[in-house]
Amino acid sequence: MMRRVAVGRRKVTQLRRYGLWALVFMSPLVGAEPSAQDQIREGRVIAWDRNAGNCLSCHWMPESELPGNIGPPLIQMQFRFQDRASLRRQIWDPTEANPDTVMPPYGKHGILTDHQIEQVIDYLYSI
Repeated sequence: MMRRVAVGRRKVTQLRRYGLWALVFMSPLVGAEPSAQDQIREGRVIAWDRNAGNCLSCHWMPESELPGNIGPPLIQMQFRFQDRASLRRQIWDPTEANPDTVMPPYGKHGILTDHQIEQVIDYLYSI
């Protein structure tokens, strides 16, 4: 009985040691910047989320189901907005370009954070 406990403690000590080494080697990966594909994927989630971007309520996007038709289709965005800053302004506060628009000012009203807007732009530029 005593011998088993000693073996068990040794294994626990070894696991702790290996666990610490894993932390040392893996810690640079934890704070790593998300990849471009991660940004696009997150942007799609935000754009399609009915409680966040809710872009589908007004716009058609590739692979979308039950999209709205109030706004223009969100395709070829890099050609329509060659300057990333102009697309950002459109999402931040579309009333600057068109005071009569029904599109909500996502940034101005704090609906989306700056980071979320950047992720949505990454997604829109990918479609």
